[in-house]
Amino acid sequence: MSLKYKRILLKLSGEALAGAQKFGLDYDVVQRICESIKKCTALGAEVAIVVGGGNFWRGRSSGKMDRTRADHMGMLGTVINALALADALEQLEVPVRVQTAIAMQQVAEPYVRGRAVRHLEKGRVVVFGCGTGNPFFSTDTASSLRAAEIGAQIMMKATMVDGVYDKDPHKYPDAVKYDTLTFSEVLNKELAVMDMTAASMCRDNHIPVLVFDIDDPDNLVRAVQGEQIGTLVTEA
Repeated sequence: MSLKYKRILLKLSGEALAGAQKFGLDYDVVQRICESIKKCTALGAEVAIVVGGGNFWRGRSSGKMDRTRADHMGMLGTVINALALADALEQLEVPVRVQTAIAMQQVAEPYVRGRAVRHLEKGRVVVFGCGTGNPFFSTDTASSLRAAEIGAQIMMKATMVDGVYDKDPHKYPDAVKYDTLTFSEVLNKELAVMDMTAASMCRDNHIPVLVFDIDDPDNLVRAVQGEQIGTLVTEA
């Protein structure tokens, strides 16, 4: 089996780690995802992960709370998820390092680009927590930023649907799935792929984005081998 993508940035939402319970962590789900990550590394892929925190806290939904403080709370939620992923990977005997954009040396390494790249070159999975470390920026934007910084060939966005549709497939049975899109179409049509900042950053740095369904974790293995799944977003 051959690889199409040697170095990938995987964006995992917090919701994907919660499973059917929709909140917190479903460790069985976490382990299944990590088993697929292990298969990717066994093929020779270098895997970096940005994880969200929506299974614990969403800053945008915090009501009257100061947005900056609410976002900082959300960043802490991403660290819980990053540590859970690291634990599951270690139990599978996959070498892993957690790096956070907010320093917390007793828990994880601080984010250092050169160190992260070196970990990847040595075959270690690197999990990035705390997003960009700044409020008002989503973990989608953090994913595009880290993908550019580490020289990832593609950003793979794991979701709970099997690609990008012209409207919400859960609400509209006639929703049409796209196999491919351009970043211009995503931006002009305001499609719910990722936030506009993240889409612009990927476009400007020539990083394609694959949106796929993580409900079947082995989709990740198929994706790194270049199988046609989900929706691929590229430059025009």
